[in-house]
Amino acid sequence: MRYLLVILIAIAVVGALALPLGDPRFFYVGLALESSYITLAVLTFKYVRIHTIIACIILASLVIIANTLSIQHVNIMMSLSPLYNAIILILGGYVLQSLLIISSIHTYNSIKVKKYNM
Repeated sequence: MRYLLVILIAIAVVGALALPLGDPRFFYVGLALESSYITLAVLTFKYVRIHTIIACIILASLVIIANTLSIQHVNIMMSLSPLYNAIILILGGYVLQSLLIISSIHTYNSIKVKKYNM
């Protein structure tokens, strides 16, 4: 459960670094997305419930799908033309999101095991 919180905080930090680099038209969308990660981190810190875990999995999946479908994001990652943008995009958009999905599934399974052992 601690890993889930650390990954959510890491995503929020990387997202905060990436916000000024993105398209200004999507600043508020990015801000809302980062706010949702901060909210999930706070909820995970207070108590981990199945609803927060499911929200983490859905949000991370949507981010991965959206980054893959965006032609501009794919071009940045393939060409590495703004290197800093490409690193932030690959790290925050794929690596950390994948870790979030994996740690959420692991946390979900550990909650289920604890529930059945009691």
